[in-house]
Amino acid sequence: MENITFYEICGMMASICMILGYLPQAIRTIRTRKTDDIALPTFLMMGVGAIFFMLQGILHKPDIIWSLFITNLITATCSCIVFGIKIYNDYFKKN
Repeated sequence: MENITFYEICGMMASICMILGYLPQAIRTIRTRKTDDIALPTFLMMGVGAIFFMLQGILHKPDIIWSLFITNLITATCSCIVFGIKIYNDYFKKN
């Protein structure tokens, strides 16, 4: 078994924190469909940022950084779901 570096531990911890930070909001939004207290620009920017981190993970040379890609795939998906529900509620449901 190879030794895990401090760099890798930091990456793993960041992944766990990012996923645990996004999931509760996504789960709550999916269950309740309530988005009145969610800032649209925030979730848009967080989703776009996650997509760029996915690209960084894929484009990293010489190897893909899978933890960076998978973490941000999960967070981008959560962000897109919340963003989609927010758009639906704000622009289609209320009109």
